[in-house]
Amino acid sequence: MVPLEILEFPDPRLRTTAKPVKEIDGKLNKLIDRMLDTMYEAPGIGLAATQLNIHQRLVVLDISQNKDSPLILINPVLASQEGELETDEGCLSVPGFYEAVTRASHIHVKALSRDGDPISIEAEDLLAVCIQHEIDHLDGKLFVDYLSAAKRQMIRKKLLKLQRQQA
Repeated sequence: MVPLEILEFPDPRLRTTAKPVKEIDGKLNKLIDRMLDTMYEAPGIGLAATQLNIHQRLVVLDISQNKDSPLILINPVLASQEGELETDEGCLSVPGFYEAVTRASHIHVKALSRDGDPISIEAEDLLAVCIQHEIDHLDGKLFVDYLSAAKRQMIRKKLLKLQRQQA
């Protein structure tokens, strides 16, 4: 399957707030499979539909070593968060950059599975960080928004220069 195109910062479409998924059907499940293929090929551990210019509240993740434990979150909502954890984050939409970001170390998230069943997940450490990162995408927010304005501008300029060189 041909991977989908991942939007790159500072593309303004990454700032679009995703709308709730209204119907879980074969078309959505095909999209989920394409998102997983795109994420694995990139390679990444999480991908939000917003990063693909699809503005639905849909996230795929897989933090397993063998890339064989995908987690699908449809219409995810952070029910609670606690603690703090600082980690170096990267993003498929901000390629080549890793910066320290502080997020909640333990979260509780509610969502729907790819079958439409309600799920409730307690997550901590890397999984908690990854879920928060991807939900941010659904809300039009990027990890660079947690950085200083100067650092964000430096990353923006470097990525724009690379994008011009590749065009």
